[in-house]
Amino acid sequence: MADLSLFHITRPSTLKENAPLLIMCHGYGSDENDLFSFASELPEELFIISVRAPYPLEPYGNAWYAINFDAEQGKWSDDKQAKTSRDAIATFIEEACNAYPVNKNNVSLLGFSQGTILSYAVALTYPEKIKNIVALSGYINPNIIPDNPQDYDYSQLNFYCSHGSVDQVIPVDWARKAPKFLDALSIKHTYSEFPVGHGVAPQNFYELKDWLVTKI
Repeated sequence: MADLSLFHITRPSTLKENAPLLIMCHGYGSDENDLFSFASELPEELFIISVRAPYPLEPYGNAWYAINFDAEQGKWSDDKQAKTSRDAIATFIEEACNAYPVNKNNVSLLGFSQGTILSYAVALTYPEKIKNIVALSGYINPNIIPDNPQDYDYSQLNFYCSHGSVDQVIPVDWARKAPKFLDALSIKHTYSEFPVGHGVAPQNFYELKDWLVTKI
């Protein structure tokens, strides 16, 4: 059994071996129970792991990295912490593949908000570890991905990206940069917007579920 580095909860697959693995990364101020509420609605063959971010917040919740909401130019992110969390998720993927009866070549990440920012970073930094990425209400932070992404092999990656058109937390304009970035690297992707704020509308969930079913 591997020494798993991040606290997590699991929903085993109906498959006894070689199950497709889905790892969930929650948003700032939340925890592993948040996205796990999706688990019962997702395909039974998925082995689902929902992880808790490593930095506890007061009075409750966790973060993948610190955000200074008082910064003069809007929100300021601790990119050093973000890179540490990025690498921790990459390590966790290896540990999970060793600890559970899953297929290391069929790993999907599902993130929300800060968890999406990290999911982008993990996939673009360690593309050999990931197959599919569900990127909800987040964006690509260029400071926590490689400086030379054009030198990486992203041929196996496939992204589902979505955002609320009236998101008051992460501006939709930030999310709209992702398809252009992925296009420039010839990375397969789908991008959708929904008339909601910082959250996942029912039609958004059904679309991402249908997308995931075709990719696992």
